[in-house]
Amino acid sequence: MSLIAQLRRDIKAVMERDPAAKGVLEVLLCYPGLHALWAYRVAHWFYRRKFFLVARLISQLARWFTGIEIHPGARIGSGFFIDHGMGVVIGETAEIGENVTLYQGVTLGGTGKEKGKRHPTVGNNVMISAGAKILGSITIGDNCKIGAGAVVVKSVPPNCTVVGVPGRVVKRNGVRVAGADLDHGDLPDPVADALVKLAAQVSRLESEVKALRARLGVEDAVLDGSSSFEAGKCG
Repeated sequence: MSLIAQLRRDIKAVMERDPAAKGVLEVLLCYPGLHALWAYRVAHWFYRRKFFLVARLISQLARWFTGIEIHPGARIGSGFFIDHGMGVVIGETAEIGENVTLYQGVTLGGTGKEKGKRHPTVGNNVMISAGAKILGSITIGDNCKIGAGAVVVKSVPPNCTVVGVPGRVVKRNGVRVAGADLDHGDLPDPVADALVKLAAQVSRLESEVKALRARLGVEDAVLDGSSSFEAGKCG
């Protein structure tokens, strides 16, 4: 893809995915995600030619202006879009496919001081919501959606929705595993679902205990009197 075609594709990605974008001039002047991406492309050109210091200087300058840190060694496909973007961090060995969308606060990071491939590989048509952390040399399959605030430390198959800490698959190939469809404002919560089921189980057990007391003729008042008696003995 030529440079001009690449720039046009970057602008088109913003116009397609951000309903707030009113025109090309606004996108060119006011979108830090686009500025950070273009600075990355320049830095990556120097990085590939082993001008590492120049590449990092460009990267740091872009970080200072945009609040987005993209290591020049990362590999990013076309159609990439960072919405808002403040706090986004993309590590050196991260690989990002085509038509990927990141929201503010996303981290594609490592888990330690290991050498070699230590950052995630993200497939095509992936959306990673605000504050999500994808850590380690793992793979996020094509067409996945990562919920806001999720922490993903294991590879995710294609066509999955992931939420929670640690990240859990709640939908796969269009079939719910748990929870509901991913929606920025209404994320499925497997922990909350488990608590609701536990509360229902406790309520059922309480009803069974009450029915058993009634069958045995044991009154709550008897138990209360026993408690009062025990309290009197202690006094």
